[in-house]
Amino acid sequence: MNQNSWKILVTTVPFGEADPMPLELLKTAGVAFDLNPFGRRFQENELAERIGPYHVLIAGTEPITRAVMERAPNLQHISRVGIGLDSVDLIAARELGIQVSYTPDAPAPAVAELTVAQMLNLLRHLPQADRGMRRGIWKRLMGRRLAECVVGIIGLGRIGKRVARHLSGFGSKILVNDIAPDLEFIEKHGLIEAAKEQIYAESDIITLHVPLTQETRRLIGPRELAMMKPDALLINTARGGIVDEAALAAALRTGKLGGAAVDVFEQEPYTGALTGIENCLLTCHMGSCSVDCRARMEREATEEALRFVRNEPLRSLVPESEYPARRTQS
Repeated sequence: MNQNSWKILVTTVPFGEADPMPLELLKTAGVAFDLNPFGRRFQENELAERIGPYHVLIAGTEPITRAVMERAPNLQHISRVGIGLDSVDLIAARELGIQVSYTPDAPAPAVAELTVAQMLNLLRHLPQADRGMRRGIWKRLMGRRLAECVVGIIGLGRIGKRVARHLSGFGSKILVNDIAPDLEFIEKHGLIEAAKEQIYAESDIITLHVPLTQETRRLIGPRELAMMKPDALLINTARGGIVDEAALAAALRTGKLGGAAVDVFEQEPYTGALTGIENCLLTCHMGSCSVDCRARMEREATEEALRFVRNEPLRSLVPESEYPARRTQS
């Protein structure tokens, strides 16, 4: 197939704002491409209606379900901007002969730093202090230091490891849990391997860094929240659906949990119950939104898409280990 015959749909937003290079790469390659016309995440039906003519998708977090792919007779490659794969039906892609790539390393630094920033904001009550000042209230709020906290990290992958390294500099005691623990890393950084139940019971801060799968959906629900300290803080920069949002809202309202910071939600944009809770810090899925990390994600995904178009070896195909028997859709 002639390179000029390929059509690429870029669904992720923003695109080319942090750095215009991805757009320049597409223009220089001479391929036909279209950008997301909505300026927001595609809904499943919207993507299904538009995807038909395209051969390659440079994708965001929109639901790329079997139903969507079955409406895309020309689709051969999905190049995901980011690390999360819960929005892509990988099994359907494989059965339909569609290759899937992603950018797993690019967002990790930004997500890890946001995670630590959320911890510090909650520990020192910065959102409350800011809101009080704007209402004319001068009140110094007493907080806690990270060095005095036990932090539990659930999921010790690319992002979890970065969070652990950052926290080591603060002097926190760090408990970790992972389905395939890197024992060398744990020993090197003085971490303590622990069961999830121990993390829930003993941690002052619990931070989640696992993918959304059948096994991790509702990983944190009423039972797990009840096991946590009443002044514990819960951080989720991983994926919506890992935390039962209704149960979290109930725990915060009744004082059974000290606070939470949530960057990811089951339905985005989010307008649910957590928006009315004072001690819940909410951000709009912006973990990867540093200029450098966003630019790298877009550039790597675009380069991979163009490698596919040119019939060159792909460098970031999703590994077989990410293809479970069934993967949930967010």
